[in-house]
Amino acid sequence: MASFKEIISTLPRRKGWTDSNNDLFLYQGFWCYSFFIEGVMSAQQNFQSQPSDIVICSAPKTGTTWLKSLTFAIVTRTTFDDSTSPLLANLSHDCVPFLEVDLAQSSTNRDPKNPLLATHVPYSSLPRSIIDSSCKIVYICRNPKDSFVSFYHFIARLSASKDMKPVALEEAFELYCQGVSNYGPYWDHVLGFWKASLDRPDKILFLKYEEMIEDTVLYVKKLADFIGYPFSSEEIKKGSIDKIVSMCSFKNLSNLEVNKSGKHREGTPGVIENKIYFRKGKVGDWENYLTPEMAAQLDSITLQKLNGSGLTL
Repeated sequence: MASFKEIISTLPRRKGWTDSNNDLFLYQGFWCYSFFIEGVMSAQQNFQSQPSDIVICSAPKTGTTWLKSLTFAIVTRTTFDDSTSPLLANLSHDCVPFLEVDLAQSSTNRDPKNPLLATHVPYSSLPRSIIDSSCKIVYICRNPKDSFVSFYHFIARLSASKDMKPVALEEAFELYCQGVSNYGPYWDHVLGFWKASLDRPDKILFLKYEEMIEDTVLYVKKLADFIGYPFSSEEIKKGSIDKIVSMCSFKNLSNLEVNKSGKHREGTPGVIENKIYFRKGKVGDWENYLTPEMAAQLDSITLQKLNGSGLTL
């Protein structure tokens, strides 16, 4: 049988968003770096989902770090409080295993007390055991203009930390509009989970970053109910939800020592400084980077792609 590397070498490829020879490959309709595709292939073959699993799904840079923090805080709140939570000493990505990296070879590589896992894989490429089991999926999406700007800055800062150069913003923008971005096309990613959430509302909770920013308390309550960790009226009276919201706020997390100076996946080729995950977390920051023409182009693609789906971004 051909190895994953051999299969990947036959896939269509395009230049990625950096000046290095780190190309994106097209696998099952989405673009991805070969390292992650190997993990996806392996997870598709090996991962066994449990009914108690809670899978946090997202395209990159759409609110993933925040959603992981909130969900982890909800699930572990009887074990820890807002002064002892592992989130205060660890990046949220270190608290929630990543399917295509940490669990790709084996689903047993997990803390039995932690039902959470996360992935950027599009819905149609998730391991069958996730789609077929009764586990819960929580998906977050974000306005494509902010998603693009956030992702571009993430790549730029990551590249700088590894002495590489990102491509120019304009070039990355053209690639993004063509759907060529890590785990993209972005619209296909969002639509896959949107349609699945309409078919299976009991299994998939579909969230929008902007709405969550607008009323975080409401959505944390909704999230807790959905994943089977509802807040009691006693907890609500005691302000448990507000404490979680405040502990997981962008301001609080980005100012923690671990997120200023710590590193994610230290000792591996995939090492990333934690601070690269925190930039602004603002809604509408795209206005500082995109020309009116670029914004109009992205809006028109979004309208066209989502046409008839009932979804607006």
